[in-house]
Amino acid sequence: MADWRFLAGWSEAELERGLEARRGLPLNFDPDAAERQDAGWRGYATETTVGTEGLGRPEPGGRFERAWEAVVRYEFSDPGIVTGHFDPNEPLEGRVMLLELKALGFRFLAGTRVGAIRDESSELQSVRGYRYDTLAGHIEAGREWFLLTKSHATGEIRFRIAAQWRPGDFPNAWSRIGFWLVGRRYQRRWVRRAHERLRRIVTEDPPVPGPRARLLHEGETDLDRTEEGA
Repeated sequence: MADWRFLAGWSEAELERGLEARRGLPLNFDPDAAERQDAGWRGYATETTVGTEGLGRPEPGGRFERAWEAVVRYEFSDPGIVTGHFDPNEPLEGRVMLLELKALGFRFLAGTRVGAIRDESSELQSVRGYRYDTLAGHIEAGREWFLLTKSHATGEIRFRIAAQWRPGDFPNAWSRIGFWLVGRRYQRRWVRRAHERLRRIVTEDPPVPGPRARLLHEGETDLDRTEEGA
């Protein structure tokens, strides 16, 4: 079951132990059932333009690459709803990440693993992305894609979030009830803000790199301080 706390988070050491404990966990869903959209499964997909750059394939150091780095680092996530904790030295493929889900003062810590990566280019467009799958103990069950696409003809960069999911493993009855009451509202807000945050990351000046950490806790960025003061 997911770890949970009220009005408190986890220390760095606790997060490291939690991350290690989830490395060998199985998925908490049947991938074939998710693909077929069996009874009880839900899905959504949203896509927006997050920036533009010169025509043709992605420019070295350009906005598409800046967007891709932010997606890999999970910087697009609103930390008031979901913070991702992970080892930045771990390769993206197969990477395990702890998601700290927050609602109404409660926090749930649940594991995911990157189960697929896309890196494709044609004459028309370039596509990069990855999918994470939920692990045993996650309060949701399913998979979610994060995809960046650049049109070579227009320079437009689009960000797509697409998921198939159903309720997962809740630690108690009240958390299951709470999920049904407010879960969808928080989910919609998180998706909307993910697009907004990535657009700001792509179009604003890149931040100055900070000291290298053992774990990254994203998306905690300078954007949060700007939003708090707005």
